Amino acid sequence: MTGFRLTGLHRLRRLEEERAAAALAQANAERAAARRRRDEHAQNLASTSLDEHDFAVAVAGRAALFGLYSESTAYLTLMTQRAEQAGVEWSGARTAVRMIDKLAERHAATEETEALRAEQLLLDETAIRQALTTEGDR
Repeated sequence: MTGFRLTGLHRLRRLEEERAAAALAQANAERAAARRRRDEHAQNLASTSLDEHDFAVAVAGRAALFGLYSESTAYLTLMTQRAEQAGVEWSGARTAVRMIDKLAERHAATEETEALRAEQLLLDETAIRQALTTEGDR
C-alpha cells in the first residue's frame, strides 16, 4: 500500500479554494455596501424638492446629489463585476479541489480493494494448509 501521491497538491488546492472563497465573501460584502450606498443616494435624491425661493441653490443641490448617485451606481457596477469574477475564480478553485478529491477517493478504493484481496489470499492459503494438514493426519 502506498500513500496518495497528490496529497501536497491537494493541500495547496484547498488553500487556493479557501483564499478564493474569502475573496468572494469580501467582494460580496463590498457589493452589498455599494448597493446600500447607491440606494441611500437615490433616496436622498428622491426626497429633495425644488425650493421656489432659492431655485438656483436647489438645482445645484440636486445636481450634486445626482452626481453622487451616478458615482455610486458606477461603483456598484464595478463591485458587481468584481464579485462575479471572484465567483468564477472560486468555482475554478473548487473544481480543481473536487478533481483531486475524486482521485483521492479512487486511490482509497483501490487501496482497500488491494488490502481485501491480500486478506482473502491469506485466508485461502490458511484454509488450504489446514485442509492439507487435516487430510494428512488421516
